Amino acid sequence: MSKGQNVHTPEEIVRIRRAAAVTAQIRDLLAESVRPGMTTMDVDMRAAELIRASGGKSAFLNYRGYPGNVCISVNDEVVHGIASCDRVIGEHDIVSLDVGVEFDGALGDTAVTVCMDPHPSADIRRLLEGTRSALMRGIEAARCGRRVGDISRAVELAARKSRLGIVREYVGHGCGIHLHEPPEVPNFTGWGGGPVLAPGMVICIEPMLNLGTERIVVDRHDGWTVRTRDGSWSAHFEHMVLITDSEPEILTWQKTM
Repeated sequence: MSKGQNVHTPEEIVRIRRAAAVTAQIRDLLAESVRPGMTTMDVDMRAAELIRASGGKSAFLNYRGYPGNVCISVNDEVVHGIASCDRVIGEHDIVSLDVGVEFDGALGDTAVTVCMDPHPSADIRRLLEGTRSALMRGIEAARCGRRVGDISRAVELAARKSRLGIVREYVGHGCGIHLHEPPEVPNFTGWGGGPVLAPGMVICIEPMLNLGTERIVVDRHDGWTVRTRDGSWSAHFEHMVLITDSEPEILTWQKTM
């Protein structure tokens, strides 16, 4: 087995598939509930309710010290935004929801960015549609016998086509029994081909793309929230994908995505 591969057993895949489905359902219900005027803490509390009702538990809460049930990142926040009673969601904001759930000894991890404005600007449409398209192009490249680098190349080409900056410090990853497993799945090329994709691997593909520069900064006060350095807005979409003998299986496929 090539370095960086993590091939799951059939029994593990049954549990991973179930955890991913639960997580996707929570993602969609949460996305549907977000409205202007809510605080990001309201969103986090709603996520806690949904996770509790599912019989699972948050995969993020207290993970390496993270204090929220889900990651809620608004506008120029790229990832790892922390809920606050003081942050009110505006009618023109975009909100990225990154949801991780532990269920039956397995993990689900998925993200979506939702727009509060029913008539967003052309740039915001380009950001959201371009990031979603980059995710789908990456998934199409996730085929048995190819390499992780083929996914990276597909994501990068789609991002460049949409004229979006590609965050490099944060990447996709393996997932399933643990939240972060090998291999890493960058959204850019130039780092090498990576391991060969084999049936039984489960990977999270998650482009994080910006309207402006690719450069980011981590909040010095909370140590978690990642923002674009130039203040441009950012989007984040993520699916869990099972590598099979034929087509890649999107484990977190639901209507929102």
